[in-house]
Amino acid sequence: MAMTEATTAPLTAADHLRAMAAYSRAGEARARALGNRGPIRFGADGKLDPAILDSYWTHGFYVFEGVVGPEELLELRADVDAVLARAPASPDADADRKDGILKPPYRWAKPLSDPVGGTDANNGRHPVEMLQPTLGDGGPAWTVELLDGNLHLMDSALRLYGHPGLLGVAAGILGDDFVPYNEVTFVKEAGLGPSVAWHQDGTTHWTAPDWDMGAHGFNFMTQLYPSTAGNGVWVLPGSHKLGKADIKKLVANSGTDRIEGAVPMLCAAGDTIVTNRQLLHGSFANSSPDRRITLNEGFFPRKRVLGVTAKRLHGAIETYSQARIDERCRILLLAIDARRQRFPQEKAYVYRPLAGREDENRFNETTRATLLKNYNQRDMFI
Repeated sequence: MAMTEATTAPLTAADHLRAMAAYSRAGEARARALGNRGPIRFGADGKLDPAILDSYWTHGFYVFEGVVGPEELLELRADVDAVLARAPASPDADADRKDGILKPPYRWAKPLSDPVGGTDANNGRHPVEMLQPTLGDGGPAWTVELLDGNLHLMDSALRLYGHPGLLGVAAGILGDDFVPYNEVTFVKEAGLGPSVAWHQDGTTHWTAPDWDMGAHGFNFMTQLYPSTAGNGVWVLPGSHKLGKADIKKLVANSGTDRIEGAVPMLCAAGDTIVTNRQLLHGSFANSSPDRRITLNEGFFPRKRVLGVTAKRLHGAIETYSQARIDERCRILLLAIDARRQRFPQEKAYVYRPLAGREDENRFNETTRATLLKNYNQRDMFI
């Protein structure tokens, strides 16, 4: 199916689902053959298993199985549903929000649409438009596609942010002095979820003389429902090592938005995927019957942030000083303490760059108001 079909013959959701079928089967087989999945494992020295690191750097992603247990999973699902239940019916209806949150927490899109492909949005990093099936009569005009600011929207998300296993993985990949990026929830409702056009994350270091395959950090993607070929993110394994991809050429060579050689990141509810931000990735319109809710947490190598001047996705230009970085990193201590209060049987993670500052960053109603609320105004981007 050529890309021209997006303009010459409207696709129904059922058409799109059928068109994805063979591509999905082949991609699933390739994904399973990679072998890059299993539980989080640390050695006797407390360091991340070298086999996991080797697999991550080879493929650009790794699926950690069973990260979130059943009780915590239910809490996360309930909190996401509660936030979605409070969403206004449309973007216009969100204008009069009175909760004091400065950055709008909801982002909408037309069902099954491609809001950014082929546009200048997000610094132009989505150069090709995806196929956009038609929803048909009777569907909603808008669907929420993203929640911004997980940590001040949902206490369960704050506790997940302090997960000792995941923070240990972050240290294993980036070093003990890793720093945060931002935290969002991707919402792909069954039969409604819009696509996210093919792209690579990061815009700052592609031409740096010391560029490497980890220059733009990684994202954790915790799945609250199974991630499938139909609703999940697809990646081109190994592309994080090759520099800036020519996405237009890859799509043209494939004759469709279904890029050849890509695989879906398959996993169960409660699994967490670690994904290199330089890996070429995207997701198709969710014409499938399966819902996907993904909690994203991004992290950077400190050396790639400190003293760096970067243009954020909304256009603001900012230079990241040590004080600026440390202020954003305080949220890690808050999350670690929130998790300690909820799961006292776990051994809490120690974030070494701010060791000794735990008492001033305990999670309570005071720090909720003074430190946590609007924390995402201090997000960093490279």
